[in-house]
Amino acid sequence: MSKLKYQMIIQWSEEDNCLLVGFPDFSGQRWRTHGDTYELAVANGIEALESLIIAYEAVGDPLPEPTINRVR
Repeated sequence: MSKLKYQMIIQWSEEDNCLLVGFPDFSGQRWRTHGDTYELAVANGIEALESLIIAYEAVGDPLPEPTINRVR
């Protein structure tokens, strides 16, 4: 299984005037990165997710189970 099978939520923030990116499967802070465009938010989100996974693995913490939508 790919380690990048996690939800990435991208939401516009009027207060921050940018798109915020979060990963609900990981506890802790709600928003982990941002971008001024959708494309930049996605790219920054992928980078943040990769870094988050590396950080978990570096300290030996188990990765959370990803939320998976199973179509029947």
